[in-house]
Amino acid sequence: MMNATRSLIRTATLDDCSSLAALSIEVWLGTYLRQGVAAAFADFVLGHFTRLHFEAALQDPHERILVSQNQQGIDGYIRLSHNRAHPTGGASRTEISTLYVQPRHQGSGIGRRLLHAGLEQRRSLHWDAPWLATNAENHPAIEFYLRHGFCRAGMTHFQIDGQKYPNQVFQFMDAC
Repeated sequence: MMNATRSLIRTATLDDCSSLAALSIEVWLGTYLRQGVAAAFADFVLGHFTRLHFEAALQDPHERILVSQNQQGIDGYIRLSHNRAHPTGGASRTEISTLYVQPRHQGSGIGRRLLHAGLEQRRSLHWDAPWLATNAENHPAIEFYLRHGFCRAGMTHFQIDGQKYPNQVFQFMDAC
C-alpha cells in the first residue's frame, strides 16, 4: 500500500503510455523552454512524446521503462535503452535515455529511487554500465548524476531545426 508521499516503482505497461507521453511533455517543456515555445520545439515534442512512441518502446526487447506510481498516477519514469552507440566512443551500449520526474515531485527522492531501480534492472539484464546525456545548462540534473555515481565522459549535441545544443555525457562509475 502507498501513502501520499510514497510511490511504487514498477515496470511500465501499455496502459501507462498516455501518462508517460503527458509527463514527458510537461517535463521537457518546463526544463528546456524558458523563453517561449518556438514551432520547431513544439513540433519535436508533440511528434516525439506520443502514446504510440511509448507503446513501441514497451514492445522493444532493447528498451525498459520503470515508472514511479503514486496514489493519483505516474509522477516519474526512467527509460533504459540497450544497443545504443556511446556518443563519445565509450564501450557501453546501454543508455539511460530518459529520467523524468514531474517538477512538483522533484526533490522528494523519486529520481534517486528510479535511478537505483534502473541500475538494478540493467544489472539483472546483464546490460552495460549506462551512459546518459543531459543539456549542458541543466545544472540540477548534472549535480544529481555526479552525486549518484556518474562521471563526466565528454560532450555531444542535441540537434533540432538545424541548431546544436551542447549536452554533457556521463558514464556510470562501473565503467569510468
